[in-house]
Amino acid sequence: MRSGSDTPSQDIVVSLKGVHKSFGSNQVLRGVDLDVSRGEVVAIIGKSGSGKSTALRCIDYLESIDQGTIRVCDHQVHKPDVDLRALRLDIGIVFQSYNLFPHLTIEQNVMLAPTAVKKLARPAARQLAHRVLGQVGLLEKANQFPERLSGGQQQRAAIARSLAMEPKIMLFDEVTSALDPQLTGEVLRVIEDLANKGMTMIMVTHEMNFARKIADTIVFMHEGKVWEKGGAHILNSPGTPELREFLQHEL
Repeated sequence: MRSGSDTPSQDIVVSLKGVHKSFGSNQVLRGVDLDVSRGEVVAIIGKSGSGKSTALRCIDYLESIDQGTIRVCDHQVHKPDVDLRALRLDIGIVFQSYNLFPHLTIEQNVMLAPTAVKKLARPAARQLAHRVLGQVGLLEKANQFPERLSGGQQQRAAIARSLAMEPKIMLFDEVTSALDPQLTGEVLRVIEDLANKGMTMIMVTHEMNFARKIADTIVFMHEGKVWEKGGAHILNSPGTPELREFLQHEL
């Protein structure tokens, strides 16, 4: 658990109620309920295929749901007429793959959305890009192309690109799974810094020690459901045989 962190506000900014999602005959989410308060850090853990990443993608409407409701800030994500542009101004999402444009410098990658979506003037967008690149420790790499950066640096650049849109909520989907331990540490330090600054975050992760360190709430998903939920103590004293078995393989 984050040392010295304030108790999250009860202002709910993400709410999933009875969420179901199938891909053909494969039922991936089976009635997921989850509330996230402003400033809260939630770590979602579980086996491959438990529905973790699908739940995250549904929050950003990268996947539509079959049943239930999802509310993010003032957006009713479950409704087909949800304003996706407005929703994605409030949500930043970072994936395992960096998805940087190879023909653009890091600075240009970060400036792209603020100029194209927010219509920010280029000088202001450049100033913003330098601020967020400084925040992730990459300001000196601003004029480099992605291929010149390590995997950890590219992932930090992807985080900076999301931060440049000044989102209210950040989603992280296994952002360190393709990185070696040293590069993983670089990225996790950036995420920990965001947590300490009060960013609302939901992260799918297999980094148990990191989840224990920074998450206010740990959510264990199993068979498409929120199987167990609580503070870091559930990693030491799991309340279900399924979480106990999962942790024996992970820790």
